[in-house]
Amino acid sequence: MTFDKIFQYNFPTTIRFGAGSSKELGDYLIKNGLLRPLIVTDSTVSQLDFFKEILVDLQRKNISVEVFHDIHKNPVKTDVYKGTHAFDETHRNGIVGVGGGAALDVARAIVLRVHHREDLFKYDDLVGGDVFVTNDVPHFITIPTTAGTGSEVGRSAIIADDVTHQKKILFSPKLLAKIVFADPMLTMELPPFITAATGMDALTHNMEAFLAKMPHPLCEGIALEGISLIHQSLEKAVNKPDLESRSMMLIASLMGAIAFQKGLGVVHSLAHPLSALLDTHHGLANAVNIPYGMEFNSKGFEDKFRRIARTLEIKETGDSVVSYLFDLNDKINIPHKLSSVGVKPDHIETLADLAFADFAHPNNPKPVSREDFKQLYLKAL
Repeated sequence: MTFDKIFQYNFPTTIRFGAGSSKELGDYLIKNGLLRPLIVTDSTVSQLDFFKEILVDLQRKNISVEVFHDIHKNPVKTDVYKGTHAFDETHRNGIVGVGGGAALDVARAIVLRVHHREDLFKYDDLVGGDVFVTNDVPHFITIPTTAGTGSEVGRSAIIADDVTHQKKILFSPKLLAKIVFADPMLTMELPPFITAATGMDALTHNMEAFLAKMPHPLCEGIALEGISLIHQSLEKAVNKPDLESRSMMLIASLMGAIAFQKGLGVVHSLAHPLSALLDTHHGLANAVNIPYGMEFNSKGFEDKFRRIARTLEIKETGDSVVSYLFDLNDKINIPHKLSSVGVKPDHIETLADLAFADFAHPNNPKPVSREDFKQLYLKAL
């Protein structure tokens, strides 16, 4: 595959992939009569040169732009309410999400809220709230700037309660973007830490999706190819980035988000409480925990781990996969221990409670008890 051309994939939505694809945004907005978009991003991306260039291009084409970037690193309900207020007050007619997982989650939640004005968490998928998503939603476009969450091709948004920090899932097929402009050039200037953390997030998505207990052969095939692409490109994308490695990581990130329709598992349930309690970057939380979670899962699922190991081109055992993950973290400067990211012994009981209550581990290939979570945290501490 060449990486200096733009390709179109029509799965799971229209994806314009390749260097420079983000420059097509203006013409797309004009073609679809979306001359008053709300652009949702985060405060960091809003200051970057490529983002300013996007705005200049849109304004040059007489597109009225409103930017909303008042969001938290781990998004909360009030972020969504503020963004919806911006949409209302400035009379927008479409939404463009530009950024990583946080910005795209907030953008997608605003898309939901525009025509669904009851309490946001009424629509929580974990309590069957998806049945209340009955109205139309605004035209939604996504432009990813990291290769990690794959939120650009998602149908759900994870938003936390401002007070309890409990994460809720807002889900509906209506929340899938109409089109994605996946431009690896927008990831070229990502600092090594963000590249590493988001890249390990993508790897966690692919690995956990492959192992998740729900049968879904299509997602498993996608997940294995995603693992292969990350194996080939993550270390280079972090330490010596070029267009090829950045493109492969962006594709792998998309694939992970498609694959985890099958489910996630123990690693995400270990990671989510770290973000909720300590505001840890989600990708970093996954990166530190994934070797321990994979070690927990390896016993009893030897065949699946043989297939992962074969994809990684290593000895075909679960232990080899765990060693590979520790070694990869070393190569991209991710710590091995939770104590390195601010976890203290007196956090363990609360973290175990939150992990056991998390939505991800019921799809883990084997059951995970509260005591299992406690022991995994202690081992990783």
